[in-house]
Amino acid sequence: MPEKGPVCLITGLGEGTGGACARRFSAGGYRIAMLARTKERLDRFEVELEGSRGYQCNVMDLDHLTETAERVAVEMGAPEVVIHNAAGGSFQSFLGDKPEHLERNFRINTTALLYLARATAPAMIEAGKGAIIVTGNTSAIRGKANFALFAPTKAAQRILAQSMARDLGPKGVHVAYVLIDARIDTPWTRHLAPSDKPDDYFCKPPAIAETVYHVAHQDRSAWTFDVDLRPFGEVW
Repeated sequence: MPEKGPVCLITGLGEGTGGACARRFSAGGYRIAMLARTKERLDRFEVELEGSRGYQCNVMDLDHLTETAERVAVEMGAPEVVIHNAAGGSFQSFLGDKPEHLERNFRINTTALLYLARATAPAMIEAGKGAIIVTGNTSAIRGKANFALFAPTKAAQRILAQSMARDLGPKGVHVAYVLIDARIDTPWTRHLAPSDKPDDYFCKPPAIAETVYHVAHQDRSAWTFDVDLRPFGEVW
């Protein structure tokens, strides 16, 4: 891979959507700046993906998130693509959940997006190109029972991304929101799902990553903002 290939920054690197996006963009010639809390996971992906670099970072620490984005720009180059995939959630009745979880989830899902975009968008504006893509879910458009301290933060995340899209689009920077209306196929979601669910009940991370990659490379004459993904059998 060329040492000076474009940089893709991804928050929330893991074995699901984040890791799949890292692999897809690496296959597309990008050097991946990977942000996650777990050093072991970052080390593993660094070995797997040539030219990638891991940055241990908890996006709840907004100052450190900004510093990390700035460090990526210095050490690897300004990212041409930013994927905010880190997510915070809690799933209990609003009467039983801890109210402070709402603020925690908002900080991870929404405020961290704001700080990340403020740190990376100026270089994209100067270059006249770039993409900021946010991975979301159904809670961005629909509140359900036991999602009361999660859904508001994803709805706010989507609206923030929409405001950013309308600001940055005329400056050549594409912002998109990928809404995943499904259980994503990861070991922990498999464990939580009913045991009789077939494979096609789950949304496959590589398939999600393929769409994210496509959206990041859309012709500017036909950009997408809202993208919703679901398995063919999902009721919606």
